Amino acid sequence: MSYLETIHLSHLPTSMPIHVALYRDLQNARFLREQLLAGNSEFEYAFIDASMVLSRTHILAAVFRAVNDYLNGRLKSRNVHSEIVFSLSPNNNIGESFRKFGLTDSTRNLLVVKVSVNPEITHDSVADHLGKVIEGTPVPFNDETLCTISDVGKIRKAYKISPLVTKPAATHVNGSLDDTRRDLEVSVLGAIALRGAS
Repeated sequence: MSYLETIHLSHLPTSMPIHVALYRDLQNARFLREQLLAGNSEFEYAFIDASMVLSRTHILAAVFRAVNDYLNGRLKSRNVHSEIVFSLSPNNNIGESFRKFGLTDSTRNLLVVKVSVNPEITHDSVADHLGKVIEGTPVPFNDETLCTISDVGKIRKAYKISPLVTKPAATHVNGSLDDTRRDLEVSVLGAIALRGAS
């Protein structure tokens, strides 16, 4: 079963859809990381540790920043996919971005993003390839699922955001973020935007 979602972001060309898939219980993180490090073009994806993603809006903001930089010739990393991982970071240290947000050998929950930078990259081609190479359980890419995966403590630490007020521990209400997570999301988005503006 594939839960790959194809998204057309506002203010980006409709010819560049974004394909996003979320997996739990990843079994082959080391293999995937080896493919990335070897520069295997078949594995040109943004592989992100899903525990570091708070919400759909969080990752889509980073994707928008990266694709916009790609379209305007402002990439600071190798390609648009590595730029997505870099765009999650609140600072300009690319290596630190990959250590905090990227795929590691111990990643258990994986968010995969693929940008259609050419017409050969389609929903079907991405779904087919991911189905062959990802050893994990596909799950829906929505806030409700991300609420069960994201590590709020690690996210706060990465963005240097301390909790202002202790609120009840509810993580979602009817599939949407609760007030605590919404406040954190606003802070995280602000950190991404400020780094992108520098």
